Amino acid sequence: MTAALALICGISTAQQSKNGWYQLFNGKDLKDWNVKIRGYDLDDNYGNTFRVKDGKLTVSYDQYTAFDEKYGHIFHKKKFSAYLLVMEYRFVGEQVKGGPGWAWRNSGAMIHGQPAATMGKDQDFPISIEVQLLGGRETGNRTTANLCTPGTNVVMNNKLITAHCIDSKSQTYRGDVWVRAEILVLGDSIIKHIVEKDTVLVYEKPQIGGGSVSGHDPALKKDGQLLSEGSISLQSESHPVEYRKVEVFDLAPYMKDRKKLAKKLAELQKRK
Repeated sequence: MTAALALICGISTAQQSKNGWYQLFNGKDLKDWNVKIRGYDLDDNYGNTFRVKDGKLTVSYDQYTAFDEKYGHIFHKKKFSAYLLVMEYRFVGEQVKGGPGWAWRNSGAMIHGQPAATMGKDQDFPISIEVQLLGGRETGNRTTANLCTPGTNVVMNNKLITAHCIDSKSQTYRGDVWVRAEILVLGDSIIKHIVEKDTVLVYEKPQIGGGSVSGHDPALKKDGQLLSEGSISLQSESHPVEYRKVEVFDLAPYMKDRKKLAKKLAELQKRK
């Protein structure tokens, strides 16, 4: 990433509270976010896909006639490197016409991603690590907080993982139930997916590589480069979804002191 791109990614008006939390979504508007939908220019929020309704950040398709692979993402304007991301989400309603079968009750949070301004007009997904969020069907198991890797790879058990998606060991959450998902990110080292206080997936060394991304600038895809920071974005993949909480605790100030980091992580783990 060039210095110019880093500057673009770092611009933000996010408010930090005294206790270290950033409220990425303020419950009122999307002024701290950029929208990028496939086939449209930056901040062209086609069909009012991303909007605030009843104090929730919603992904909606009531102004679509068909999905037509209009994969979209809403990017927070601030980049982060080490943090705890907390989301409370739920799937609602019906999938828009033309949405792929795999995208039924399917969305995600992209971490360590490229800046919104560097997305190609026809790019489908940002080069990033995806925390895949899934809703369950009436029967059968369907885990959430899975791992998917558009333009990236990770390491698990000292082995480079090149598969596009890896299932977590979470429970299945059916219907319109609210689900709390947390992602602990420590730079280019460890990443943990946590659902309702249970750690369901762990990996390390997120890095650029692999496929499952198209329409991007090839110069940005430097395979093998470790990802120590980047954007956070939420997906639109054809099924309506709502977020009532999107917040981050910034752990960057603790990364140079292992004792302070361990103490802070213990405090965060004990919170209600």
